[in-house]
Amino acid sequence: MRIIIKWLLSAVALLAVAYLYSGVQVNSFGSALIAAAVIGLLNMVVRPVLVVLTLPVTIVTLGLFLFIINALLFWAASGLLGGFHVSGFLAALIGSLLYSLLGLLIESALGGLLSKR
Repeated sequence: MRIIIKWLLSAVALLAVAYLYSGVQVNSFGSALIAAAVIGLLNMVVRPVLVVLTLPVTIVTLGLFLFIINALLFWAASGLLGGFHVSGFLAALIGSLLYSLLGLLIESALGGLLSKR
């Protein structure tokens, strides 16, 4: 149940990012659901590989290169989907930062709500 709630809230967060920032466009809630799932899958499967492969660069930049990895995955998700569009790398960087911040809020809210049960 927690996964479904997080998925729905992540789709809402993606719609909020599109509303707040014009560089990210989402056509509909259905597109946001699919995009949230694809972003989640990319973060689960591809991100760990990229983090390991770029570990020296990440260490030299004191972890700031992880922002680049997040932006690339956000941008890659938009390239794979039709109803989700990111206008460029800078838009992907800003969009991924906003999406990550909203994701942190979702995690903290879900942690507080679901742990009380």
